[in-house]
Amino acid sequence: MATAGHMATPTDADILTLTQWLSPAYPVGGFAYSHGLEAAIDEGAVASSQDAEAWISDALEHGSGWNDALFVVSAYNAQDIDELVSIDAKARAICASSERKMETELLGQAFGTVTGDVWDLDIQQLSYPVSVGHAARLQNLPLLLTTKMYLQAFASNLVACATRLVPLGQTDAQKLIRNLTPLCAHIADKTQMAGLEELSSTAFLTDIASMRHEIQYSRIFRT
Repeated sequence: MATAGHMATPTDADILTLTQWLSPAYPVGGFAYSHGLEAAIDEGAVASSQDAEAWISDALEHGSGWNDALFVVSAYNAQDIDELVSIDAKARAICASSERKMETELLGQAFGTVTGDVWDLDIQQLSYPVSVGHAARLQNLPLLLTTKMYLQAFASNLVACATRLVPLGQTDAQKLIRNLTPLCAHIADKTQMAGLEELSSTAFLTDIASMRHEIQYSRIFRT
């Protein structure tokens, strides 16, 4: 459960560090993963800006966005390495497909490697949300802001995928990110006092799309 210290007012350094970590320029390779969205676009389930917004909103609120936020919070609040390892095992186990598991593992490895090297942190090879939450704790970054910015980065990456494949214009893409930002903040707020007993995923179509992507004939993204 988050403590008062974790809810402290962010400093400029906090904001800029998280902006760096969760920027598309940070070398974790997030641009290579569509989280199953490529398959949904290929099958015609997502064919417009409105479709993309509905799809990404569901992934955020009812799918892996919600779960990832819980893992960020739980990793941040982990009391020792054994608890952190247990949280990480759950983060991998809840992945609905082999591609999703690969995605969270490879993103986490890349994030842990570069963040550990740059900030001189001892970060194990953890899944992505667990790695971000753990690093934020080690750097004493505000938990709520970390969660909000993680979710916005999650949404922004999917919008970038839709921008290329639907396709969407750049202005429509930015409007979409703007529209999704309040939802990211709302989910982050809800997860601050929540635990892993509230893990849940009812965004079944996103899970199915991720599975279908594994056998998709022609594709650009790794997942």
